[in-house]
Amino acid sequence: MSGNRRLSVACGVDIGSTNVKVIALDSAGHIVARASRPTPRDEEQLSIDAAVLFASIEEMLVEVCGDRFLLAAVSCSGVGEDGVLVDERLRPLTQALAWFDPRRHRIFRALRPSLGSDESFDAESDAVRTLVGWAWARVQAVQGEARSWVAIADFAGALWSGSAFMSDTLASRTGAWRSLDRRWAEDRVMLTLGATDLLPPVVPSGSVVGHLDSPTLRAADVLDPEALVVAGGHDHPIGGWAADQLAPGAVLDSMGTAEVVVAQSPNGRIDRASHLEVAPGILSSGTTLLRVEELSRNLNWAAQDPDVAVAIRTLMDGAMEPAPVLDSGYFVPGTRGGQLPSYALDAPKDPHARASAVLGALAHLGRDAVGAVLGGSDAPVKCGLPVDGCARRVG
Repeated sequence: MSGNRRLSVACGVDIGSTNVKVIALDSAGHIVARASRPTPRDEEQLSIDAAVLFASIEEMLVEVCGDRFLLAAVSCSGVGEDGVLVDERLRPLTQALAWFDPRRHRIFRALRPSLGSDESFDAESDAVRTLVGWAWARVQAVQGEARSWVAIADFAGALWSGSAFMSDTLASRTGAWRSLDRRWAEDRVMLTLGATDLLPPVVPSGSVVGHLDSPTLRAADVLDPEALVVAGGHDHPIGGWAADQLAPGAVLDSMGTAEVVVAQSPNGRIDRASHLEVAPGILSSGTTLLRVEELSRNLNWAAQDPDVAVAIRTLMDGAMEPAPVLDSGYFVPGTRGGQLPSYALDAPKDPHARASAVLGALAHLGRDAVGAVLGGSDAPVKCGLPVDGCARRVG
């Protein structure tokens, strides 16, 4: 607590695919302020300028603190695969290739023959992985010498603390790190990033990285002199950990840009199956289980047809019963990494039928994801469904 009698708060920053959110928490864990802005992206290429993002985050922190609060600690979480090369002063040399950018598929096809079929990594080897971003970044024209790779979710924390790091839940998303032995696969790193010394130290999500220093926050008089930076990491494991804190053993089904089903497991060793992915447990020796499926991008693609868009909204509002095509296979969902959705050749043209087929296919994906994470248990499922920016919560 500072001498000016303002309340010290801890702030959490969530860098999402669509929006950046900031909340301030008091010592009892109550949310006392919040702010949200669209994630700043290049309108044509979907990529993120890390410096622009950082400036936006600092503006939001000033906004939530105002003249009432002092920032005593901050932790950033967010998208798991995006990142940038930085120079020795942590200035970004590249933009961040979005995890859903379609260009990833071409890059991954070129890498695939050299990656092999090793299933011991935390996540499946596909176009979404960070190692694809590594390969893309290496061929970009940069002004300056690259000294490190920093994930987008860790970038602000690295700048504030003055040192590059990687949260372990983000290392799990690279396709080149195993949480089992917390080691990098040197052959995959060399193939894509080109040098192992570009990888920063991997730290546990939830650990203190260092003291927070920011000229902007100091000038705004919102910074506690003893403020700390805490490693955040991948937003989905953190969300699953939070759900587990509120309802021990619960499974979180988070439906946003992607649908992610996530849970905490006390087991330190999990064999991946049914497209499950793993990450280190948060503040525990256990494991995070998760499965990711496309959601919003499939809905947005189908909604390009105005009549189908109206039908989807009507069905989701419960104002109309779905057509009997939920199990038809008329809609083929797009896969992660930017692969486009499509309709089957025999799909009907009727907007109501198409909307029903879309929602049916996505519901089946979600059902299978929940079943894979549950693994036969009867744990409660906590679920959230954003619709046009409004989150509908069901217990």
